[in-house]
Amino acid sequence: MVAVEKSSKKSSLQKICAIKTATMCKHILNAQVSIRTSCCRQWFDCPECHAEVADHPLSRTTEMIFACKKCKKVFRKELENYEEQDEFCPHCDNQYIIEAHEPQMEVGFETEDVRKDSSLIRDDRVKQKQIDPYEALEEYRKIMAKQMAMMEEAEEAELFGEGTK
Repeated sequence: MVAVEKSSKKSSLQKICAIKTATMCKHILNAQVSIRTSCCRQWFDCPECHAEVADHPLSRTTEMIFACKKCKKVFRKELENYEEQDEFCPHCDNQYIIEAHEPQMEVGFETEDVRKDSSLIRDDRVKQKQIDPYEALEEYRKIMAKQMAMMEEAEEAELFGEGTK
């Protein structure tokens, strides 16, 4: 009976860990582990995630419980005797102490218009012909003038067609 309770308790802890490790931290993009806090006993990827959800400060402790996001297994580490070899998951050897990649704000264009982003079709192995910006602008003006003329003709045809009915 005791063995059944332990296995069910372990499986529920692993289920909670699997659910939590499936989510992604928005502060640290490459978080390798989730950490169970000693104050509220919930799983968080970083202190900022805890601060967003909890109504209390994060408590400090010398023993931490980690959940590896690679193998989904839980392990403990004593921080008093922490060594370089402790930077790896004991189950899958995933290094979880790495430089954090934080999201950076960028301003840019996401486009499928080849006229704006020719890198979609440009082959960097082939030397590209240099484009004169003045010639390109003049060509663009000619194309736009043709399109405007065609639109004016279409409008005149509509007006003329409506007047005869």
